[in-house]
Amino acid sequence: MDRFTAMQVFVRVVEDGSFAKAATRLGISTSACSRHIADLEARLDVRLLNRTTRRLSLTESGQDFYERSVQVLADLDEAEQMATRSAARPRGTVRLTCGISFGVRHAARLVGAFVARHPEVRFDVQLSDRFVDLVEEGFDLALRIGEAPGQNLIGRRLGETRLVTCAAPLYLRERGAPATPADLAHHACLTYEYLPLRSTWRFRDRAGGEHAVRVSGPVHANNGDLLIAAAVEGIGIAMEPDFMVAAELAAGRLVRVLPDYAPAPAGIYAVYASRRHLSAKVRAFVDFLAAAFAGGALATTRE
Repeated sequence: MDRFTAMQVFVRVVEDGSFAKAATRLGISTSACSRHIADLEARLDVRLLNRTTRRLSLTESGQDFYERSVQVLADLDEAEQMATRSAARPRGTVRLTCGISFGVRHAARLVGAFVARHPEVRFDVQLSDRFVDLVEEGFDLALRIGEAPGQNLIGRRLGETRLVTCAAPLYLRERGAPATPADLAHHACLTYEYLPLRSTWRFRDRAGGEHAVRVSGPVHANNGDLLIAAAVEGIGIAMEPDFMVAAELAAGRLVRVLPDYAPAPAGIYAVYASRRHLSAKVRAFVDFLAAAFAGGALATTRE
């Protein structure tokens, strides 16, 4: 048994959660993939995976072996990269995930510019506003807006976007404009699923004072563009990133409310799994993103 290959197959199966998906990624048959795992378990004399018809899960021994295997493979990859660093260049496929609104407005342009510079790189981009488990779902990188990533993830801060509290002129004529954040408790507020505290909006006044208010309203959604459209229709007050509402504000379809109270800016991060070494393609793309933000390429997010 090729121990190195078996280890690679095992890590791929765990991260993809499927023999079939792992086999496709590795370019081998599903039966060969299963055989590698069976041989590995036989050699170690321990069960690494619990298998059911619906899902795979790690045993306690499997979890320990997975963590060590990831480190061993990362160390080997790093050693190879160090040995060939002078000749290394970005190539291969980057699996990228990011939010729908940011992806459509900005990620497509950034990916296109990067590919023009590095024609040996391809992208597999999945847009989703939900929280994506990078390791479990096999992604190299995520672009995320919000708080810094948690444990076992590395986040490189690229920039920030300001949140804007806004409503349609029609809504304000009918309901009046809130004068303080506390007034929002009596207004129809359009809430977003993936805010850390989706029913609590936080503000800072000009003197630096903090204000938090629980809000509710007729529409709750997992997509910001839908909430903006609802706000334009006069349904309620929205709090969305500036790069998403800039056009509506410029056209007068939405207007800012609570001008003396600003929500805290939301960071924009390139997020990847906490391994000691990044592939040349991912490292190059993250560096490219950092330079793009520093150069003002995303000016609408950096007022």
